[in-house]
Amino acid sequence: MYIVIIGAGSIGSNLIDLAVRDGNDVVVVERDETRANDVASRYDCLVLNADATNHATLRDADIERADAVISTTNVDAVNIMVMLLAQEHDVPNLVSVVHDTENLPVFEKIGVTLIENPQRLIADYLYHSVRYPGVSDFIDLDDETELVELTVTPDAPMDGHLLETANEDGTLPAGCLVVALKRDGEIRAPRGDTTIRARDDVTVFTDDATLADAVGAFTGDRQ
Repeated sequence: MYIVIIGAGSIGSNLIDLAVRDGNDVVVVERDETRANDVASRYDCLVLNADATNHATLRDADIERADAVISTTNVDAVNIMVMLLAQEHDVPNLVSVVHDTENLPVFEKIGVTLIENPQRLIADYLYHSVRYPGVSDFIDLDDETELVELTVTPDAPMDGHLLETANEDGTLPAGCLVVALKRDGEIRAPRGDTTIRARDDVTVFTDDATLADAVGAFTGDRQ
């Protein structure tokens, strides 16, 4: 893919690393000279030390070739302008970070794939890591529901328990659903007659109100 990345700050620099390592053709636009020089010295990609909100800069980035433009600056106004300019050039994939939720409607109207408030996402992840140490990963689906990944611990309530009876007898809270299971390196689709075992990796759909009980059912850690 031909990817134009706007900004080489904390988010952009990690994105650049991933995109270059994956063999993509990457162009970076960074206004700060020090950051631009740092990226140019570390990665095999074109780096433009310029203003991404300038049409001439995007032409220099050969935006007509771009499969995607990703804007990662810490200023929503800049990200919006970049997305509008990229839209004019019919770039098929427009992606941007959004720092202020009040600006979401503007990005959505443009048709941008949004990464909402990265700092809040990091804070949520760190909090969940402390609040629920048994959870290896989680994804917020909306304000009330999420997916969590965790490993079943020996002697936890769900260790040796059939899924089809877990909700009936209260071992799993109502609304909690096991959507995937990994056992001995093999990913399986769990069914009602599936017996959960210690050291299984399970992906669980649950809501915030019952998250602690759901985690406790698989880890024995009820908080």
